[in-house]
Amino acid sequence: MGDLTQQWSERIQSAATSGQALRWRGGGSKDFYGQQLAGEIVDTRGHCGIVAYEPSELVITARSGTALRDIEAALAGEGQILGFEPPHFGPQANNATHATHATLGGCIAAGLSGPRRAAVGAVRDFVLGLRLLDGAGRMLKFGGQVMKNVAGFDVSRLMAGSLGTLGLFLDISLKVLPKPRAELSLRFEMPQCNALDTLNGWAGKSLPISASCWCAEELVVRLSGAHTAVDAARRQLGGEALHTAEATACWTGWREQQADFFAGELPLWRLAVPSVVPPLQLHGEQLIEWGGSLRWLKSGAAAESIRQAAAQVGGHATLFRAAQDRKQEAGVFHPLPHQMLALQRRIKHSFDPHGICNPGRMYREF
Repeated sequence: MGDLTQQWSERIQSAATSGQALRWRGGGSKDFYGQQLAGEIVDTRGHCGIVAYEPSELVITARSGTALRDIEAALAGEGQILGFEPPHFGPQANNATHATHATLGGCIAAGLSGPRRAAVGAVRDFVLGLRLLDGAGRMLKFGGQVMKNVAGFDVSRLMAGSLGTLGLFLDISLKVLPKPRAELSLRFEMPQCNALDTLNGWAGKSLPISASCWCAEELVVRLSGAHTAVDAARRQLGGEALHTAEATACWTGWREQQADFFAGELPLWRLAVPSVVPPLQLHGEQLIEWGGSLRWLKSGAAAESIRQAAAQVGGHATLFRAAQDRKQEAGVFHPLPHQMLALQRRIKHSFDPHGICNPGRMYREF
């Protein structure tokens, strides 16, 4: 366990004076995500350790460089989980011998949620508070360590998904959840259009569905909760029950993008759309999560056509994985309207007046 706050503050102040860009990096498992990687690396892994954990309060606070696997292990010992089920990524994400080096800071900075997101909420919904060093080396604190601590705009949640462009996280407080007493996954064979209709129909019922995934004409849903609720839902829905080991492998493969769908060199797009949108007529393979709201597309189609299709149905498209030249050409994130871009610039300047924090990681403009 170590506290590098003072050392980092001095380094940021020096960089601000000289105009030296800095890039925060934990295990590097999310380096592929976002635009360019620019700046001198500040390794966060030495700033680690669980600062406070109150299982009865469902709150944990840890330093940004703490390994995600260590936090999950501590929670598992108390029968609790990170509700948003964050992906680790990395070559051995589910191998205990060669575990990924994903850190808590990188998890929050990337803002990526796993299969349970549609049922319980996104990363930002679990961030209760955090401390960070801004681009001038000043320590700022937002939120707190209890469930009801926010009045007005919740700045701590703004940090989720900011990719380190607003400052360097010091420690983060998260709401955690009890581990479900029972879980069961069911498999159904059906085409995409039927799967979307089915998922939207189930969403209007009192069913303990905690995750869903459709790919290659198969729909898999996960039931989580009390034994009686899971058993009743199983009888109501039917389908083929997966053995525990197979179900675990499926959800891990989809969360960590180790499943066959994610293999290959084609660009991988992440489309966020309303769940009721019918199948998108786009060239390439698709995998659908979150009850129809998250649609992964593996395609070499033009970025403009993909983004236009998402925008027409009220969504947006992110170029999640691709060669660097393709990312530079197309841009990673959906283009912002002029007013929104201006607002983002003002926020960036407020937290990073010298423009040294991960410059260009989200948008070329800042």
